[in-house]
Amino acid sequence: MSPENTDHLFNKYPMLYRGKDEGVQKNLMVFGFECGDGWFDLIDELSRQVCELSPMTKAFQVKEKYGTLRFYVGGAESVVFDIIDDFEECSEKICEECGAPGKSRGIIAGSNGWIKTRCDECAK
Repeated sequence: MSPENTDHLFNKYPMLYRGKDEGVQKNLMVFGFECGDGWFDLIDELSRQVCELSPMTKAFQVKEKYGTLRFYVGGAESVVFDIIDDFEECSEKICEECGAPGKSRGIIAGSNGWIKTRCDECAK
């Protein structure tokens, strides 16, 4: 994710992402959001809901894995995990690069063999 979008989320949800300066041994948010900008709106809305429902939740890592969003947290109310699951499932239909409707795709040129979620245009 771009530095601008990363900073925006860190500043908008400081409690959720409070571990971003703790160091890699304690929190992987030091790496920022390990996904494309196409999921910015998805992560923004997920962050809002998590903060609203469980203010003491702390994010430890947000990334792409197997073409879908992964959102790892600690200290969350049980309802938060259901919401995270829903958003992770939604990410399967949103292009990670541009945010357009997309789908999970196998090996894409330039992806080093990783599964990625892309729209038709970004998959080219």
